[in-house]
Amino acid sequence: AATLARRGCAFRNALAIMRGFPSALAGVRRTMHTLQQLRSGELAGATRLDLSCGLREFPREIFELADSLEVLNLSGNALDSLPDDLGRLHRLKVLFCSANDFDELPAAVGDCPALSMVGFKSNRIERVPAAALPPALRWLILTDNRIATLPEELGRRPLQKLMLAGNRLEALPESMAACEGLELLRIAANRFQRLPAWLATLPRLAWLAYAGNPLCRLPALADSGIAALDWSELSLDGLIGEGASGVIHRAGWHQPDGSTRTVALKLFKGEVTSDGTPASEMAACLTAGRHAQLIEVLGQLAGHPQGRDGLVLELLDDAYRNLAGPPSLESCTRDVYPPGLRFELATALHLAASLAALMAHLHGRGISHGDFYAHNILWREDGACLLGDFGAASFLPDDAVLAGALRRLEVRAFACLLEELLERSEAPPGQASLRAALVELQRRCALPRVSERPDFGEIQAILRDLAARSQAFPQVR
Repeated sequence: AATLARRGCAFRNALAIMRGFPSALAGVRRTMHTLQQLRSGELAGATRLDLSCGLREFPREIFELADSLEVLNLSGNALDSLPDDLGRLHRLKVLFCSANDFDELPAAVGDCPALSMVGFKSNRIERVPAAALPPALRWLILTDNRIATLPEELGRRPLQKLMLAGNRLEALPESMAACEGLELLRIAANRFQRLPAWLATLPRLAWLAYAGNPLCRLPALADSGIAALDWSELSLDGLIGEGASGVIHRAGWHQPDGSTRTVALKLFKGEVTSDGTPASEMAACLTAGRHAQLIEVLGQLAGHPQGRDGLVLELLDDAYRNLAGPPSLESCTRDVYPPGLRFELATALHLAASLAALMAHLHGRGISHGDFYAHNILWREDGACLLGDFGAASFLPDDAVLAGALRRLEVRAFACLLEELLERSEAPPGQASLRAALVELQRRCALPRVSERPDFGEIQAILRDLAARSQAFPQVR
């Protein structure tokens, strides 16, 4: 039991520092159905079907579920086409076809009237026909393919979430300047020489990742001030978890005095993830430096037998837990909180103030976090919190105007977080004015005109003043 508790604590730490599968794809990792079940009629009336069994052709029996099927997962097969009459699945809302052999996004996908989420990650897709984009499309995952251009029709869909990392794109369709509902965009590891001018003006965009493009210049890691720790100083003590960009181990760090400190060791895989590149993630972690709201980086790994990169990080106690879960298929861009979770208003203020101070610190070091979400925040009942997961981090450009606009995109992410905290907080007698002040700050942070939002320096000052006047957590820095 003690071992399991220790492992559970370590896993919670890993949630904040490792790159996991995209939340939508996490649902794919469930018990798979079989062709026998499908063909026998056992799945009649099913709303979700998961088939991963080496399929080379689309099973026609799936159409027998047309009046009920809403989620179809065909990831991990050998498919290279879908039937022309796919639109018969008139209730289908979600389609996963990742890790197959498609070289083109099938045009039949666009014939599904209710389809709003499409995932074709890790195929060989080079072409995206306009006809393949369903009219209700709000979430599109085309990560890790070979796409060089996208159709102008993409900007005419009600997009909220668009994941395009790991392709060959040099530009986005100009029509996307009208995507006022777009909230999350991943264009890391492509061929962008510059960001579109309109990108930093989108009124709802809050989570942007663009590292690993020619426009990005990584800082020299030797200048980070983080010491190198040799592989010989560490001993592995079990696996904590594995994500898209690396593997997290529990490890012992052998000290010069003969003692051993228990730490977390992240070994990077060197692969492009849905959010960015491991090189950018490691550079951001090292450049971020030390802050009370960051998981401390103790050292940069040196001397690995296979030459792998890695980071040695502090291992936290089990009082920390994730503030929320990642977005679901239904919520799309908004985190999912535990039912019944409530905060004292003072705790919500402390969390908001601490995280605003951290974001001001990161922006001051030229880092855009890119994934400033509650599911990447660990917190304790006393209001202490830590922000992890730099997998979507990017470095701000030298252009001061553009960098300022990009910083204010993340202010909208803060507005979403503050809104979620306030929704779960109650103001006791005497704190109505404090709550009103926080509501007004949240409104300003979510203003549709990006240039009118405060930056994190101003937000930090406002929250520090509110904390002092309310005598709530006066230690907020």
